[in-house]
Amino acid sequence: MTVSAPREEPVPVLSADGAPVVSVADSGTQAEIRRIVREFAAAEILPHAAGWDERAEFPRDTIRQLGALGFLGPVFPERWGGAGFNYQEYAVLVEELARADASVAITVAAHVSLAANHIYEQGTDLQRQRWLVPLASGEALGAWSLTEPGAGSDAGGTRTTAVRDGDSYVINGSKTFTTNGSEADIAVCMASTAPERGTRGISAFVVERGTSGFRPGRKEKKLGHCASDTSEMVFEDCRVPAGNRLGAEGSGFPAAMKVLDGGRISIAALSLGIARAAFACAAAYAQDRKQFGRPIAAFQGIRFPLADCRVEIEASRLLIQQAAALKDAGRPTTLESSMAKLYASETSVRVTNRAVQVLGGYGYTRSYPVERYLRDARLMPIGEGTSEIQRLLIARSVLGRVGS
Repeated sequence: MTVSAPREEPVPVLSADGAPVVSVADSGTQAEIRRIVREFAAAEILPHAAGWDERAEFPRDTIRQLGALGFLGPVFPERWGGAGFNYQEYAVLVEELARADASVAITVAAHVSLAANHIYEQGTDLQRQRWLVPLASGEALGAWSLTEPGAGSDAGGTRTTAVRDGDSYVINGSKTFTTNGSEADIAVCMASTAPERGTRGISAFVVERGTSGFRPGRKEKKLGHCASDTSEMVFEDCRVPAGNRLGAEGSGFPAAMKVLDGGRISIAALSLGIARAAFACAAAYAQDRKQFGRPIAAFQGIRFPLADCRVEIEASRLLIQQAAALKDAGRPTTLESSMAKLYASETSVRVTNRAVQVLGGYGYTRSYPVERYLRDARLMPIGEGTSEIQRLLIARSVLGRVGS
């Protein structure tokens, strides 16, 4: 039997044996969130994901719908427009969105974990009321930017400056690789208020769309996550009130590192979602595709890679749950977040690569979604701290700053 090459169809959210994928560790609330997001994704995301990717089209209406459901402010208290989820529940939300479309998931993760969370963590009540409430309620979209053309892993190389001028700051410089950069209504940006102090001189500022001297720059053409918005942000004598600074001068970098600890949990969950989608597609294909008179799932060369996928997916899930549970308990998570992000992100690349191999020639075409999953997965070991940075943080936690 030869399998024809159909147009891409939404992949059922099923395990290899056809049962619905619900973690045995899901609480009742987590299971309900998983069900709601899965149903929304099946109706509003899966049918469009391939087209959005093909056209590099930002799904504005879908993001607004997610806001109306409360999914753009899940981890914030109702007082600030949020849904009151804990981080374990939020991880489920991101995972299920990523199973349908990683571009939608990364849009939500950058908005929630980075932009809105920085305001929640470091803002005053007045600042939260002004900016967090519209972000959490879905009335506005957020962006967060630390990276610059010459300052990626080395944030101390930040060249964007914010110079105090009376009751204002004048910001000059540019940011790059900013998720939601040209779509955002509210951006949290890092700028140096004391360049001679390196990372200790970095401060955080809220800059709103329409502020004079602030504009989006070039939009990136990317390998994957093509339906998400990634662009430069440019500041040319951009004047913002002193009240737009989050926290004290020089507190931006440590606050950003704390924000990234939470953000890495969401990136790990996003990676898990991509991996689970690819695994489901490969497992279903292996049971349907026949060669030499048998389903290819009968051959050890197919069975063993899929077994490895399942093990790595489950290990990723447990690392994510551990990090999320610690964050919910109010404990530091730098080590656990880095471990979850490192393992889950690299798992997503391994699993999607194996899925393409299982599908063979069809895996290399757009007849099936696994080629998109592979392209989307490749960002995961890079964004929000490369795998090399995660290993550095893990080793530092285990061994201290030996030789530094």
